[in-house]
Amino acid sequence: MKVALVHDYLTQKGGAERVFELLCKRFPSADVFTSLYDAQNTIDLGERLVHTTGLQNIPGSTKYFRLLAPFYYPAFRALDLENYDLIISSCSSFAKAVKKKLGAKHVCFCHNVTRFLWDTQTYLKEYGEYRAFSPVIDKVFQLIRKVDLDYAQEPDLYIANSTTVARRIQNIYGKPAMTVNYPINSHKFVFSDQKEDFYLVSSRLLGYKRIDLIIEAFNWLGWPLLISGDGPERERLESKALDNIRFLGYVSDKQRCHLMAKARGVIVAALEDYGLVPIEANASGTPVIAYGAGGVLDTQIPGTTGVFFKRQTPEALQAALLEAREIPWNYGQIRDHALSHFTEDVFFNTVGQIIDKTVSGQPVNLSYSFPHSTKVPTLAR
Repeated sequence: MKVALVHDYLTQKGGAERVFELLCKRFPSADVFTSLYDAQNTIDLGERLVHTTGLQNIPGSTKYFRLLAPFYYPAFRALDLENYDLIISSCSSFAKAVKKKLGAKHVCFCHNVTRFLWDTQTYLKEYGEYRAFSPVIDKVFQLIRKVDLDYAQEPDLYIANSTTVARRIQNIYGKPAMTVNYPINSHKFVFSDQKEDFYLVSSRLLGYKRIDLIIEAFNWLGWPLLISGDGPERERLESKALDNIRFLGYVSDKQRCHLMAKARGVIVAALEDYGLVPIEANASGTPVIAYGAGGVLDTQIPGTTGVFFKRQTPEALQAALLEAREIPWNYGQIRDHALSHFTEDVFFNTVGQIIDKTVSGQPVNLSYSFPHSTKVPTLAR
């Protein structure tokens, strides 16, 4: 069976790319396809040949890849995948559009619906390009939404990373999706039950990540906070932070793992569709203080692996931090929870059965349940 692995674009290194990296390792003989490839700024594929689209030939395309939104669908449709029996796409936007030959199967690991189309204000508001050209961009996006809906019907099976994303796929695309929580690379993370006196944020510095409310909470508390990661919001956020808050910028994977293991807690204030950071923190034996909505409802146990706050306000976060300070955390139990539920072995055991059934034409049970506490925001259509 000939397998093709397809990803939206390999120009950065985020959660979606880390999952794609795991898929590449799981299918070492599969051919890799993407629209754009920047080997210096994305996952390490070694000597693997990466097939790209015609967009790769546009000067500056890997740097300004977001500006090419109208061109990705025709670029993916132009890929020649006629020789492949199984297509596995890793998709937040465009890769689901690839064509397959008659009789082939397409399994889509959908990290989300196309957020810049269906939740434009939230997703793009911090980018200068959007603010400058929003009237024109919004009109273009209205046209692209129909195309997105049409190509969303291509995959034979959707696998969502969380119940939140599964519901969005159903609501927006009208397609049922299985929920299989994505794994972390547990071998990368180190465990420590000797915590140091600091809290950690590990995130791209984007508006929807709500780093601003974390800074305001820690300004008031005066506790040490380290912020790793970079992004367009950095200058604004630095101007708000007091001396107890340090911005580290980009850190290496090794340093990031050390910080995860030594932090008293890892803070997540965004509504995350899924979120690997809380699981990575748990794998390091570190509790999570998180906004209690979205993906963390699938991965965290309040009082055991973390603490939730119910409103995205500095006051609610402060209360959660004070609550977490009083809990006698069992750091070994926190790590055991992550390793029991969110490792590659657990993930691929489930995924392997799903793919085998899909390829052989057996029915796949698409039923999934949503936690009663989950409140999934409906994106505008």
